[in-house]
Amino acid sequence: MTSRLQERLLAIMDRKNHWAWTHLTGPGLTRDQLAVHFRHEYRVYVRDFPVLLARVLGQSPPAAVRSALSENVFEEQTGKLSLGVSHPELFLEMIDGLGIPRAAIEDESLPLEPEARAYRALLDRVSASPPWVLGAAVLTIFVEGSVHERAELLGQREVPPIDEALRAHPMVRHYGCPPERMRLARAHRAVEGGHRRDAWEMVLGHVPDEGAMAVASAVAAAHAAWLDYRDGVARAMGLRQA
Repeated sequence: MTSRLQERLLAIMDRKNHWAWTHLTGPGLTRDQLAVHFRHEYRVYVRDFPVLLARVLGQSPPAAVRSALSENVFEEQTGKLSLGVSHPELFLEMIDGLGIPRAAIEDESLPLEPEARAYRALLDRVSASPPWVLGAAVLTIFVEGSVHERAELLGQREVPPIDEALRAHPMVRHYGCPPERMRLARAHRAVEGGHRRDAWEMVLGHVPDEGAMAVASAVAAAHAAWLDYRDGVARAMGLRQA
């Protein structure tokens, strides 16, 4: 059952992609368009990700899961396992480096797209409602994971040294963000390998056989809501699918 669940989840992660990424990873966007994208990312999940994780922790999962979640919350909120700065603050450092006013990202009076509010509502529900394993799967496998999840687990994903990766990052290469303002990428490189292993171990190691379908369904629902969310943000940015 565990191997079947893992494959179902990996099949979803294989599809964690969106047509707008070609725009976001290339040149040609205005600062206003970048602000729309990053405003949604920050307010939908980046700013409050430690809180979402803490809600799952507060549901009293098994001891090994508590340890992994506690470490994740600690790093997200304090950065003291990597660079000593919270991940939301490191995100805002990148915004500073792009020359975008923080108010364009943080101002609560600036509206979010309906699909973004719906995606956030899903994250709020699944993080606060039992069973804890659904929230853990959605947050640590889906939200923190990427389309490269399968290669990561197989040890087949090759990544360049961090300084080389930063020089090639779209925000540096195309939009002039100084590499020293991209410390969030450094923090992720420092800790995410351990977090990816923890994510899969806490879910696959503790989900009962009768709960496997619910976990797969929860992650599939998150994926569908995420695709809608990305559609809404692309619309707000004025992007069109080729």
